[in-house]
Formats: sequence, structure tokens, C-alpha cells
Amino acid sequence: MIRRFVKKIFNRQTAPAVQRDPAIIPVKTHGITRDMLSRGAERVCEDLERAGYRAYVVGGAVRDLLLNRDPKDFDIATNATPEQVRRCCRRSRIIGRRFQIVHVMVGQELIEVTTFRALHEDASATDEHGRVLRDNTFGSQSDDAARRDFTVNALYYDPYDETIHDYHHGYADLKQRTLRMIGDPQVRYREDPVRMLRAVRLGAKLGLNLDPATRRPIREMADLLDNVPPARLFDEMLKLLTCGDALACLRRLRDEGLHHGVLPLLDVILEQPLGERFVEQALTNTDERIREGKSISPGFLFAALLWHEVLAYWNKRKAKGEIAIPALFAAMDDALDRQAEKLAITKRLVGDIKEIWSLQPRFEQRSGKRPYALLSHPRFRAGYDFMLLRAQTGEIDSELGDWWTKFHDADDAVQEALIAGAPKDNAPAKKRRRRSPNRRRTQNADGGNDAASGTPSE
Repeated sequence: MIRRFVKKIFNRQTAPAVQRDPAIIPVKTHGITRDMLSRGAERVCEDLERAGYRAYVVGGAVRDLLLNRDPKDFDIATNATPEQVRRCCRRSRIIGRRFQIVHVMVGQELIEVTTFRALHEDASATDEHGRVLRDNTFGSQSDDAARRDFTVNALYYDPYDETIHDYHHGYADLKQRTLRMIGDPQVRYREDPVRMLRAVRLGAKLGLNLDPATRRPIREMADLLDNVPPARLFDEMLKLLTCGDALACLRRLRDEGLHHGVLPLLDVILEQPLGERFVEQALTNTDERIREGKSISPGFLFAALLWHEVLAYWNKRKAKGEIAIPALFAAMDDALDRQAEKLAITKRLVGDIKEIWSLQPRFEQRSGKRPYALLSHPRFRAGYDFMLLRAQTGEIDSELGDWWTKFHDADDAVQEALIAGAPKDNAPAKKRRRRSPNRRRTQNADGGNDAASGTPSE
């Protein structure tokens, strides 16, 4: 208690944050007009300004519009507190404890509204490593810009007069294709180590070069990711792997030495030619689907990333004499348990991952009714795509992939011919059940009764 009081006194004696005026960039310079915003973003800004508050589109949406990219979503920053926002906007709710925000539903669109933040003065708001634990101190727009991570994310678009408010030369950095941290990079990475991952992701996704001062501390501070909660680390990794440039992001992770602290299983996989080829092909396929506007499965993606570690555990167990299928399920648990130390993969995704893995041995069983049973499995398509990926990278014979491609699109006659011509399964044939002696005696007794009643017995 006394220590906290002393820290508070010393923090009050520090110089206050310098309030700077923004550069006001007119619409004729930046080219973003009001009609380029989503209807939800316009509506929320109008509601807040009608109530007497200021509201701006901020962050990634402004950055993407300046790069002629379609924003994934539109975030709003305002001087209204979360409670005031909730009173101004219908269908809204406050979420979060460490960082309170307001979610506003406008039709089917979700708008995230944040109040201008200032840096904490209370040292108890950080842990022993400098990571921020609480971030609900409200401030001015200048304060809010100073605590944002990169200059290109500290741009505020005013829908009212269509100007951009730029406090840290983010507009110039964007034109120069540079990603630069606001403030001292070492301090900012200690406040939130996930910023190192964000730097890699944004640099790869947007084609921006990391400013030397922003890049320099990353390798030596990578260990700070060990202090990030696994659930938050998983959320950031999911964004990285589904951003449409996952392969470029993974390569940057390796260049910066960050993959060791995020996906420890990749340490081994990326040193094996077959494993590296498998992962790169999976990420390439995912990136292509995202660019084409097709849906993707995070479960499939993580199944691909972790598959070769499962194979390693599986082969070790089979070498010890364990039965193949039980050994596979045990190997799946081994790989996922180890990964859970770093990434808290959700239970739903874990279920999808396990189903994809468990279907793989069944593709080798092509006799009798087994192919039909597999074809009707609800997860067949995901398992089939995964098997094709294995064939594509040389892990299994391409003949298996060709056979299933023909089989799942063929009519009944062709399917029967394919089954007849398929190699026999390696699985041992089922043993015929021996008839029990008790059952034999019962049948003999029944036969005697039939004879006694005049019915001939055989």
C-alpha cells in the first residue's frame, strides 16, 4: 500500500504529456470521401455528434482507404465515455475489463467504439515486465494518438468535414511505405508484446518496411511473448494466419526470430524439407482462397500447421509397438497439449482439427462399404482437402488422391468399378465368430422338440 502511494507521488511529479496539434489534411489531398464509409460508421458518428460529442473513424479503416484497400471493419474513436456512447446508440453494449469498448450493431454490421485514452499514471497498472494490465484512463484526442502503436494507425478521419487529423506524420509514413512505432519501441513492446506480432503482420500484409528503430529491438525482446495470455496470443495468430498474406507473415516471423515464441512446433517443422513444404503449401492455398473471396477454415489451417508434429509422435508410438489408430489419437493429444502452453486454441477448433486428422487413415481403406461410409461423413470435404494437400506435397502417393477425386464425383457404376480395382486394405480381415457350445446345445434341444411334435428336424 505504501509502495503504491510512493509510486503515485513520483508519477505525479513527472512532466505531463505534451499536447500537440494535429496536421489537418483536406479531402482534396487524401481523397477519402464520406460515401466511402460504411453505413454503420456514418450512423454512429452522426448519433454521437448529434448528442454533442466528437466522433472519428480511426485506425486501420483510414489506413486501408488511403492504400486503396477495402477496410475489413470501421472503428470509431470519440470523446464520449462508454456509458455515454451506450446511451446515444441503440443496440449497444459495453464489453471488456482491461480495455472497455462499446459494440454497436447497425443492421448486421458491428461497429467498435472506443473512448479517447491516455497513458496510465499508476505504476500498478503494469506487471513486472512492463505489460499494461489496465487501460481505461480517458484523455484527449492527442493523448489517444500518442498511445496508439504505429503512426499509420493514428489517423483520425472526420466524416463531418472529410478531413484527416494526423498527429505523428502517419500520412507521410504511409506514402513512404514505412511502418514506424510511436514513441520508444522498447517501452511500447514491453507495454504490449503483441505489438511485435502486429508489426510483422502489418508489414507483410501492407507491403510496408519496418523502420530500423522499430525493427531493432524485436529479436532481443521476443521472450516477452511468453508473458502474453495464450488466449490473446491465439487471437493475434489467427489474424496473422487469415489476413490473406499468411505465407509472407510466416517468413517475416522467421526473419525476426518470433516464430520460436509463438508456434514452437514450427521450430522443428520448418527445419524439415517435407514439413516446410507442407506448411507453405497450406498457407499458399489459404491466401489464394481469401483473395478470391472464398471461405476458409481456421481448424483446417491449424490442422495443417501441426500435422507433422502429430506424425512425429505417431511414428514414435508405432515404433514402440502401439496399435496404429489408438496411437494416432494419443499422438494428437500429445501435439495439442504441447501447443496449448503457447496458444489457447478454442475447444471448437480443437474438435475440427481432431476430426480432420482422424479421417486420414480412413482414406487408405478402399474396400467394401468403407468408402461410402467415409463419403457420407460430415467432415469428409475437409478431410479430403487435407489428404489432397498431403498428396500434393509428396507425403503420400498421388494415386490415392486421384482415386478419391474420381470416386466422390462418380456415379454408382463407376464407384463400384473403382472399389473393385483398388488395392486391398492392409487391415486384417475380421475373424468369424465361433458359435458357442451353449447355443449349439440349445439348437439341438429345439430340434428334438420339433421331432416330438411331428415337425421333421434337419
